[in-house]
Amino acid sequence: MSNVSINRVNISGNLTRDPELRATSTGTQVLTFGVAVNDRRRNPQTGEWEDVPNFVDCVVFGNRADPLSRFLSKGSKVAIEGKLRWRQWEKDGQKRSKLEVIVDEVEFLSPRSSAGQQGGGEYQSYAAPAPSRAPQQSRPPVQNPPAADVYDEDIPF
Repeated sequence: MSNVSINRVNISGNLTRDPELRATSTGTQVLTFGVAVNDRRRNPQTGEWEDVPNFVDCVVFGNRADPLSRFLSKGSKVAIEGKLRWRQWEKDGQKRSKLEVIVDEVEFLSPRSSAGQQGGGEYQSYAAPAPSRAPQQSRPPVQNPPAADVYDEDIPF
């Protein structure tokens, strides 16, 4: 029997709020946003299938946070790839916890605004470079998220 576990998540949905960009006390940029993802469930009273939203908190760390903050806004449709991270903290004597997606890649699924751009209706993509053995010079390296306690002090809840 193998003890291998895989922590990868792929979701697509719409941003539930404008993203929030801030920096930790050590200067690491942190971008947070929420994505609504629908689930299909049968209504027990009517027997009809209904879309039920799930709300997923997403976090981007490092040098990609600022550029993404300029392209994302409430209602944007995106596809997200990343990993799950559970963290806990205490506020006002109450223990709290949260499961969030640490984002590796973002694909913009909403059409571009055609104002000032040619080819309206095209789709945008902003993803981390695919892993390869050859070093890539054109993009800065993707930064790993800091330990949870590094930025917990900056979270207002």
